[in-house]
Amino acid sequence: MATAIGFLILLSYLSLSHGLVQPRRISHGLSASGKYLTRDELWFNQTLDHFSPYDHRRFRQRYYEYLDHLRVPDGPIFLMICGEGPCNGIPNDYISVLAKKFEAGVVSLEHRYYGKSSPFNSLATENLKYLSSKQALSDLAAFRGYYQESLNVKLNRSGKVDNPWFFFGASYSGALSAWFRLKFPHLTCGSLASSAVVRAVYEFPEFDQQIGESAGPECKAALQETNKLVELALKVNNKAVKVLFNATELDVDTDFLYFVADAQVMAFQYGNPDKLCVPLVEAKKNGGDLVEAYAKYVREFCFGVFGLSAKTYSRKHLLDTAITPESSDRLWWFQVCTEVAYFQVAPANDSIRSHQVNTEYHLNLCKTLFGEGVYPEVDATNLYYGGDRIAATKIVFTNGSQDPWRHASKQTSSPDLPSYIVTCHNCGHGSDLRGCPQSPMIIEGDSKNCSSPDAVNKVRQHIVEHIDLWLSECRGVLRSSI
Repeated sequence: MATAIGFLILLSYLSLSHGLVQPRRISHGLSASGKYLTRDELWFNQTLDHFSPYDHRRFRQRYYEYLDHLRVPDGPIFLMICGEGPCNGIPNDYISVLAKKFEAGVVSLEHRYYGKSSPFNSLATENLKYLSSKQALSDLAAFRGYYQESLNVKLNRSGKVDNPWFFFGASYSGALSAWFRLKFPHLTCGSLASSAVVRAVYEFPEFDQQIGESAGPECKAALQETNKLVELALKVNNKAVKVLFNATELDVDTDFLYFVADAQVMAFQYGNPDKLCVPLVEAKKNGGDLVEAYAKYVREFCFGVFGLSAKTYSRKHLLDTAITPESSDRLWWFQVCTEVAYFQVAPANDSIRSHQVNTEYHLNLCKTLFGEGVYPEVDATNLYYGGDRIAATKIVFTNGSQDPWRHASKQTSSPDLPSYIVTCHNCGHGSDLRGCPQSPMIIEGDSKNCSSPDAVNKVRQHIVEHIDLWLSECRGVLRSSI
């Protein structure tokens, strides 16, 4: 959810287009050739409100298909769920390896409102009432039915014949993958929930605490001192420190402090701790300028490599209701402010980020962006889905050991809900699907650059074993019902 899942983030990712870019979100897509299995757009007429018997409005929803590996006619269909950003194609990541292994077709559906799948011409608050995880899950169910039927026609099959389906997602879309299996178990043989943020969290101090743990004592101390110096610099020469960070558009000081905190998250979330910690610890040891060293990291790495922009944190930008390639920022904040929160607040003790980044800050931002009455119904979300006590079957949960988002995921394992932690020095968000480190965003999913490739490959082997078992069980059920 990048880091509002710092979800605005790499997995559209770069969206997950520029999303995996910000630690707030998470969705798919780099534009370089070879990064995708396909970028050929297809369209589906989707129901706007799945929960009203009287509203028959529809909108065009974008999707993609890649059938090169599909064993005709009974091979599995892998559905890669797109998350909180534009879905620019089917990424050529580890799922393509799995598709080849299991002779599966791959389809991917863009999340409603994001990218080119917007039901309205304006993103005013009143038009966002149909933006929710519940509607998105029903979108997936409706699309699954439509696509299976169209595949039957394409293969000249009559009757209600079903291929075995398996769902995949990472971060927010990982949560959707798990929730789909929970709510529609008859429509999928199983799910992979990579870095899946299934637990809505109102106040999330564990996020900051994990950054400290991942950083280690020396880097954590340097980060804490740096953030205090940034706060002091804001009081002494407000404009100069924002110029240093190329963030002069952030008029609200707490927005700037949130941006500063999010920038450090990116190093750990996406498996690049040394890009931040090495220069910062060196500056601290040598009596260097910590603020300058940190600002250099932000300018050269966060901006230069990842494409992060201070604009993402600007209230003027987030208040813009026009539909643009950057609308995902406002859209994800709406989901944050209504359903899941994930408010990354400063812990009461031993915090790295500024204590001004607190619950009041987040609630004020929600009110500013969307008006009175918009409030994250976290308890209702966890009641509906079960949080990290989700009571489903046949879901694989995976998390990177250094990823702060793992504390909103399911980390305890059981036979029906196996959970694996990929443990290595640079294992962050979605390492099982994307590999590591993710700088610049590499979506091919190669594990060789992880500090412990064996750790990643071991978890991948577990994933293969579960998919193999659950698909075989599913085929048995399908055969007996035909």
